[in-house]
Amino acid sequence: MSSSPARTIAKIAMAATLACGTIALPAHAAGPYERGPDPTDAILEALRGPFSTSDQSVSSLSVSGFGGGEVYYPNDTSQGTFGAIAISPGYTASWSSLDWLGPRIASHGFVVIGIETNSRYDQPASRGRQLLAALDWLVEDSPLAIRSRIDGSRLAVAGHSMGGGGSLEAADDRPTLQAAVPLAPWNLTKNWSGVRVPTLIIGGESDSVASVTTHSQPFYESIPSSSEKAYLELNNASHFFPQTTNTTMAKSMVAWLKRFVDDDTRYERFLCPPPSGTAIEEYRDTCPH
Repeated sequence: MSSSPARTIAKIAMAATLACGTIALPAHAAGPYERGPDPTDAILEALRGPFSTSDQSVSSLSVSGFGGGEVYYPNDTSQGTFGAIAISPGYTASWSSLDWLGPRIASHGFVVIGIETNSRYDQPASRGRQLLAALDWLVEDSPLAIRSRIDGSRLAVAGHSMGGGGSLEAADDRPTLQAAVPLAPWNLTKNWSGVRVPTLIIGGESDSVASVTTHSQPFYESIPSSSEKAYLELNNASHFFPQTTNTTMAKSMVAWLKRFVDDDTRYERFLCPPPSGTAIEEYRDTCPH
């Protein structure tokens, strides 16, 4: 059967393209949870992402299982629902020690709850339970303006110090979570071989409270290689690096959340190949994802 004129023209066009040594590739196919513009270094390194945000205080009297806190959420509702993340402060600390993270992460298209713990002396296991209680409250009982913005199937946890240890506890207890980001995590438990949640551990090279050699590194190494995981060690950083604005930490944290909570492969390039620079002492990863 002879070719139609249209098919013949198409073959000629393809031959011309091949002769020039280039082939036009199809445009990036958007995933169902992609939110916001195509990411760039400038967007991820800015103090705020592309979404404007609002925040709302949560009284400890209105919740159970955790001590209240602050919720940050994108104002935009035109792109669908968002993933949510609960973040715990460390031993004796309040959410105010980390509160720069709330609007920073929310402005990239997440609902964020920074929790107050039931007691400032709560240990990691308790903080893990409180993180999960905060997520449950967000999904089931938060005000409609917040609850209606959340996709309850896309949830994550993070925390600093004992809160970071708590995020490992939460990930171990609830494997349906989409991501965990322990920051300078502290925990007496060193073996996290049961963790299946994609986990990015961020430690500080000069941490004298939760030394990376006795906490972050063994935590990372104990998570099986079959699980998605990464270890970022910040050059010369102390235990308290999450308590002030830290661009390298925030950039990797947002990229990890976007990649695994939103399944947004546009952010893969910020994780694989591994990031580098003077602020990074070491980076390990299960790259490629």
